[in-house]
Amino acid sequence: MASHGTRRVPGLRREEVAVLAGVNADYYTRLEQGRERHPSAQVLDALSRALRLDGDARDHLFRLGGTVPDDPAVPVSDQVSPGLRQLMDGYPHTPAFVLNRTLDILATNALADALYSPFHPADNLARMAFADPAGRAFYQDWDRAAQATVAHLRQAAGYEPDSPRLRGLVATLTEHGADFARLWNSHTVRGKAQEAKRFLHPDVGPLTLSYQAFDVREAPGQQLVIYHAEPGSGSAEALHLLGSIHATRTRPSPRGADRT
Repeated sequence: MASHGTRRVPGLRREEVAVLAGVNADYYTRLEQGRERHPSAQVLDALSRALRLDGDARDHLFRLGGTVPDDPAVPVSDQVSPGLRQLMDGYPHTPAFVLNRTLDILATNALADALYSPFHPADNLARMAFADPAGRAFYQDWDRAAQATVAHLRQAAGYEPDSPRLRGLVATLTEHGADFARLWNSHTVRGKAQEAKRFLHPDVGPLTLSYQAFDVREAPGQQLVIYHAEPGSGSAEALHLLGSIHATRTRPSPRGADRT
């Protein structure tokens, strides 16, 4: 805005903020002085734009105002940053991978590759559970895993109800079998919980793993999932063995080893 006169302090005057936000100057004065304590979400949004607040500052403003920002759906990026990939590779003794809201596996470390090696391809947790022949044997508590998987997809629908990827995945899995259709029509919603999962891996046998899921702040909608076994347990030993088997299988052959 054009400046008129000498400013005793830096920043915008109250009247200027009101003009930029499109609100009444007297109303903004009451708001600033604490005499108006219940601004609408529209007013807070206008103020955040006028003050050019970034995402964190805007969310903080809404929290201070006692309301929730009405954000448009933000498309989820399927690009995993190099820094996050490097972080996952720093966990050589535990599986780590990145998911989006529709449970597509976007990136894995070596032990996650080993864990999901029975699946071809290991591309989407919902497809792997319902449409891959390995799914029912791999998940020892398949019914429980299936319910949690579909409930997570229902949660994704709340974020992006018109997502072509979600619609296509639901259509494919509905056509594949009645189990998915029944669970999808139950409309149960659930995010990821920190409960133990029981797997049966064809190379090392039973595995009981707990996990933690972390939101990736630089890519809203992505989650970093890290599995871990109880130290000293049979599952920990099996996980170590699985890593050794996978490393042996993926190690490049010595030059000339395939020659007769």
